[in-house]
Amino acid sequence: MSAQPEVVDLFCGVGALSHGLKLAGCKILAGYDTDERCKFAFETNNGGEFIKRDVGKMSAYEIMSHYSGEAPSVLAGCAPCQPFSTYKQRYAEDPQWGLVRKFAELAAEVQPDFVTMENVPSLLRYKNGSVFRMFKGILNEAGYPLRVTIAKCELFGVPQKRRRLVVVAARRRKVGRLPTSENVGRTVRDAIADLPPIEAGQTHHHDTLHVASELSPLNMQRMIAAKPGGTWRDWPEDLRAECHRRVSGKTYPGVYARMEWDKPSPTMTTQCFGFGNGRFGHPEQNRAISLREAANLQSFPPEYAFLPCGEKPKMKEVGRWIGNAVPVELGRAIGSSIIQATG
Repeated sequence: MSAQPEVVDLFCGVGALSHGLKLAGCKILAGYDTDERCKFAFETNNGGEFIKRDVGKMSAYEIMSHYSGEAPSVLAGCAPCQPFSTYKQRYAEDPQWGLVRKFAELAAEVQPDFVTMENVPSLLRYKNGSVFRMFKGILNEAGYPLRVTIAKCELFGVPQKRRRLVVVAARRRKVGRLPTSENVGRTVRDAIADLPPIEAGQTHHHDTLHVASELSPLNMQRMIAAKPGGTWRDWPEDLRAECHRRVSGKTYPGVYARMEWDKPSPTMTTQCFGFGNGRFGHPEQNRAISLREAANLQSFPPEYAFLPCGEKPKMKEVGRWIGNAVPVELGRAIGSSIIQATG
């Protein structure tokens, strides 16, 4: 068999997991997602075919048709965190996280050489652990022992405090630990300090993704008062939001806050471009981080193309793509563990 594993990626989004696997040495055959707008980024950066499809309605045969049969096969995916995903309404009635089950069932039918899934660590505890036990049971019965890791993303070259559940399983092969990166300990400074300065509401003329959200006059005052690593408690009383004056609001100090240069960033979310949504203020410029900076903090390569040349990004759309992505360097570590197991 060829040493280059072949990958089909379910719930692929803009292709971050696929790109990490590609950087590790895998060949990307296809990606499936319901968001057709992800097609350009997936295909441009990964070379595989993007197919708009509801994974919940897919058959094993459709997946199997992509593999050549001459190389190790990999079925990869990040089943959406159901309560928070775009699939929420469609599968809200399923108390067992229906897409996690569906992913396991497809893997059991397809019988690829490797299966990998990335998700939130709370999946291990959801419904007292019954959902993950179901997932594990389906794969174990199909012949896949699971290696389960709660990955600290900063150990894999991601300049971000992010914890993710990573499952890698193989038939007739032993999967080792995820290999850590030579770039352990990357910081916000490492990721974004070289980008040119811009102002709130401005787009850099050489990079349409280097765009920052506008700030209201009040939020600009709050931004000026914010200290790197500080909280809204550092502000003058008259700048504090009404919700922070209530007892219930005092437990959320990490909103309207700036990042620190020499530490990893907080977890990137789908709202990471908004100053009021978390610790998403630039360490020294008076604005929230740009979409490009968020992509860098998710370890996307600088050349990663999200949109065709000249197309203006929509903040909410591209922010959702970036926040939902598997950090590329975590994907590379997953791919490396698979490559090592094929040797």
